[in-house]
Amino acid sequence: MMNEAESRRWLIDTFDVSRETIAGLESFAALLRTENEIQNLVSAATLDSFWSRHVVDSAQLLRFPAAQGAWLDLGAGAGFPGLVVAVLRGGPTTLIESRRLRAQFLRRAADLLKADAEIIQSYAERVPARPFAVISARAFAPLPRLLEIAHRFSTEKTLWLLPKGRGAKSELEAVRDAWQGDFRLEPSLTDDDAQIIVATGVCRREGGSKR
Repeated sequence: MMNEAESRRWLIDTFDVSRETIAGLESFAALLRTENEIQNLVSAATLDSFWSRHVVDSAQLLRFPAAQGAWLDLGAGAGFPGLVVAVLRGGPTTLIESRRLRAQFLRRAADLLKADAEIIQSYAERVPARPFAVISARAFAPLPRLLEIAHRFSTEKTLWLLPKGRGAKSELEAVRDAWQGDFRLEPSLTDDDAQIIVATGVCRREGGSKR
C-alpha cells in the first residue's frame, strides 16, 4: 500500500495533475475533516490517509479503459470515487446520494473542486432511468442488490467499476445464476485484500431470479 507521499506522486505522475488541482484536493481534505465532526462521512481513522485511502483508491478506477461518456456514481457518500473521478477526467459525472446532509456536503465539495458534477439527492430507485457509459459504486450495496437497482441505468456497452473488499469473489458468485456479462476481478492498488469488479454487457439472465 502506498503511503501519503507516494500516493500524491502517483496521482501527479499518472494524471499530470496541476498544482491548482492538488491545492483543490487539499482544500477538499480540510473540508472533509471539518464536516466529519458533524456527520460521519468516512472513518476518522482514514482521515490521515486521505490521499491513499480515498483519492488514489478513487482515481485507480480510471486505469481501466472507459468510454468518454457520462459517469454515474451510486451512494456517493463523501464523494469517493465520484468527485475525484469528476476532477481528474473532466467529463460529466452524476452522483446519487439519498441522505440530505451528505448531498449538501457533496455540492459544497463539488463547488470547491470546480468539478463537472451533478448531485442528485434521492434514492437511486426513484431517479428516472437514463443510460450511462460508466457506473461506479463504493460501499453502496452487495452486488446482487446493486445490480438490481442500477441495471436500468446501463446498456450493453456500460462499464461497471465496483470496488469491493475481500468478499468480491463470493459476491460475484452470488449473481451468476441471475445475471450474465463479462465479469472479472482486478486487484486494488490501495489494499492488498481488496478487489475491483469490472464488468460489461451486464444483463439479467433469461429466467433469472429477482432477489
